[in-house]
Amino acid sequence: PHFPLHTAPQEYRDRFADVDIALRPNVPEAQREKATEDLRGNYAHIAALDDCLAIVLKAIQASGEADNTIVVFASDHGDMFSSQGLVYKCMPWDESIRVPFLVRWPAGMQGERELALPLDAPDIMPTLLGLCDLPSPASVDGKDFSRILLGQEALTGDEAALLSFPAAFTNVRDYGFKAYRGLRTLRHTYVRDSDGPWLLFNNETDPYQMKNLINQDEHSEIQVTLEAELQRRLDALGDEFRDSEYYLERDGLMHYREVLGEVTNPWQSPWRSGE
Repeated sequence: PHFPLHTAPQEYRDRFADVDIALRPNVPEAQREKATEDLRGNYAHIAALDDCLAIVLKAIQASGEADNTIVVFASDHGDMFSSQGLVYKCMPWDESIRVPFLVRWPAGMQGERELALPLDAPDIMPTLLGLCDLPSPASVDGKDFSRILLGQEALTGDEAALLSFPAAFTNVRDYGFKAYRGLRTLRHTYVRDSDGPWLLFNNETDPYQMKNLINQDEHSEIQVTLEAELQRRLDALGDEFRDSEYYLERDGLMHYREVLGEVTNPWQSPWRSGE
């Protein structure tokens, strides 16, 4: 689903008109009414998309090739829906970065399994090639996780998705955020921007990311470890982590209004750091 949220066919909007909506605890009180209405529209669109997906799956079944067809259901981003007092995408919090990734392949993947694998977008293509027993081109940056999906290898616990937002634009600029890089591991989220370390969350003990642990002495060891791994990943990609303007000017994008906006809605965390 994408904004505007209240444009789903009426039959789907009616399904959620009077349904109690459970909000995440990290939605500030002042924004809970807006979040509730936004989610009614979002759920209506999701219900419509479910019916669209059913049409696709029925067509695959009718083709006679369902067992030997890999179906992937995913999304390119999430949205904040007022969690952390933020509304849209592009943010390094879980509501924005975590998306569905469902894989169905009856002939190759038996049974149902749920994996806590921080799969990154560049990993999708080499992983699908691996499922098809095809090699990945040498130029591909992503990893092939097909053996993990097939149950032939176990997670090591060191897997981490790279969070990369190289140029601040649109709502990120509006809130006063800078370009950032970070890691989402099985347990932690670590993010830094051009000013230095910015966010550190223990997602096991703080699943709603309301306690920023950055630069706290008792968490310095994990911060150092995550920083070293982040820098290793950036070095491997040749990412120099330059200022936003460098990339925007290099690629001829400085004329877009999305990159020219001023900070009009400076963000402050609704939660006191570390509490």
